Amino acid sequence: MNAAVVNFSAERGSVEIREIPVPEIGEEDVLLEVANVGVCGSDLHQWTADHSWHVNYPVVLGHEFGGTIVHTGSRVTGWKAGDRVVSETAAVIDPQNPLSRQGLYNLDPTRKGFGYGVNGAMTKFVRVPARCLHRIPDSLPFEQACLTEPCCVAYNAVVGNSPIKPGDRVIVLGPGTIGILCAAVARLCGAQVAVVGLEADRHRLEIAKQYGCEAIIGDASEWAFAADGQGADVILDAAGSSITLKIALQLVRPNGHITKVGWGPQPLGFSLDPLVQKNVTLQGSFSHNWPIWEKVISLLASGQLDVRPIIGGVWPLEEWHEAFEKMHSGEVVKSVLKP
Repeated sequence: MNAAVVNFSAERGSVEIREIPVPEIGEEDVLLEVANVGVCGSDLHQWTADHSWHVNYPVVLGHEFGGTIVHTGSRVTGWKAGDRVVSETAAVIDPQNPLSRQGLYNLDPTRKGFGYGVNGAMTKFVRVPARCLHRIPDSLPFEQACLTEPCCVAYNAVVGNSPIKPGDRVIVLGPGTIGILCAAVARLCGAQVAVVGLEADRHRLEIAKQYGCEAIIGDASEWAFAADGQGADVILDAAGSSITLKIALQLVRPNGHITKVGWGPQPLGFSLDPLVQKNVTLQGSFSHNWPIWEKVISLLASGQLDVRPIIGGVWPLEEWHEAFEKMHSGEVVKSVLKP
């Protein structure tokens, strides 16, 4: 048997350690022994029951993970037991979907991800389709490598979905994992970056400073309008709330760009007229695909993107509750579990 952190119903707080069988693998899967798994904001949203996506209960949480291959299915080629890998999140896709056939399987409407659609990696052994795997170098420790996934979310939001140029003024709303990683990637693109949060985010904003960002508590108007009085070039909305879009519309310059990567199920309750009046582009950004993973692994392996500042600690699987609480309260940016 196999201890696992299981989200067992839609009721708030319905998460507990359960013993589950070691999964059977199919002919195109591998059995992965999990080395480390990151706690995502979406794991917390399922725990606190304020998520906006369908969950197949009961389900093992966790989709930010890396580990070592134990067994390979009969039709798996190019992989062997002992290989060090990280895994993408799109556990189930329709290869015939028009988006999948373009390589945009992250946008396949039938896609099911680890940790909500199928069993995830907050456990010792997880079944993974071989197509999801990426090799990682021996020099990259698993507790950093397991954060490839949120780095890919940030890379897609910043590089894939935002027109950021060196010298642009960029504001990131929300100093969680994705917000700080978006800020770090925007800095790699040559932008001047401010990260905005609340008084309760003071500790997390200090971490944003380690990436060369300005840290702002509350109103960011002064920074946004400091250069030429027109506003910031790009706003990256990484807050877990809908209302921050209103702030983004206030801070963005005319003909500017807003990329929304944070989830918030609440209704908006305000006019989108400023979007029209300012001729602003509003762009959603979701997930990632194969080439993004390869770029991000290259950045992590070279040290150009360093995730160590955001890791607030590594907890054994049995102490998942403390790891969740510390992240939920904002005491740490990112908790990592070790099964």
